[in-house]
Formats: sequence, C-alpha cells, structure tokens
Amino acid sequence: MTELSVAKAERFGPGELVELCAATADAIRDGIGFGWVRAPTRQRLEAYWRGVVLVPERVLFLGRVDGSVAGSVQLVKPPPAYEAVHFTTHIDTHFVAPWARGHGLAKQLLEAAEAEARDGGYSVMRLDVRETQDRAITLYESCGYRRWGTLDNYHKVNGEMIAGHFYVKDLL
Repeated sequence: MTELSVAKAERFGPGELVELCAATADAIRDGIGFGWVRAPTRQRLEAYWRGVVLVPERVLFLGRVDGSVAGSVQLVKPPPAYEAVHFTTHIDTHFVAPWARGHGLAKQLLEAAEAEARDGGYSVMRLDVRETQDRAITLYESCGYRRWGTLDNYHKVNGEMIAGHFYVKDLL
C-alpha cells in the first residue's frame, strides 16, 4: 500500500532538498512549469527552494510518497503593507512529480494549504493554472474552486502562447 504524507517545511532535512529538486525538475519536464519552460540547473532549483523557506509570507508544504518528497504547494500570504487584501491568499508551485501521480497527493497538498489559510483567518484562496494542465483544472474544480477569468497570453511555451485560467474559492 502506498503511504502518503504532507508536512510543513520550515527547513530541509537530510536529502529533502535533493528529492524536492528532482521532483521539481521531473514535473517541469512533464509540462507543469510554474514559470519555467525547461528545468533549471540543480543549483538554481536549490537556491529557489532555499529562498522559499526564508520568505515569511510563504508556507511550504512537502508531499511524500512512501517517504520520498514527490511534490509541493506554497501558501502565499499577502505582505503586511497590503492591508486591503489581507483576507486573501494564493497558492504557488502546486505539483506532484509524474512518478507519484494518481494516489491523491495533489489533493492532500491543496487541503493542507487551505487548512493553513483558514487557521490564519484568511477567507479567500486564489490560484492560476495553464489551460493545458487538465488534471490540475479537474482537481481545482472538484475541490470547489470557481474559474473567474482567463488570460489568453498567460505563458509562452516553446514559442506558443498558452492561456491561463484564474480560480477563487471562499474558505470560510
């Protein structure tokens, strides 16, 4: 039986950063992207993830399959100076590596971010996704996210413009 787990990551334990970078690169090569078209070098990925855990407005969750890091989601809170939007959060870098899909880990990661947002008193969650990410779109819509808009020129991938969809969910 496959064992899934999701936990907040405030620092990286032995091997976690290596596993996270490998899972990230696998997901990017499979078209997930989160802004990248080609997987960056391992050093760049390590620098990115190390930076994420240093930003106070970002909460990183790592998803594991049978103990190995297989995905992530970030809960991004508004900076303190953005008082008018202090009720809302959004998610970033929500992915599961191709080898770990089909077990429900993406949903568990999403639910962890939502629970953290609720516990922090946030009432709205936002996200955006490429129109080509059918599995993610299906997940978000099945979890109660409502599409509120589409941007035709969202990302440029291999010379082609890809549309992006924007979603929102009331949490409270």
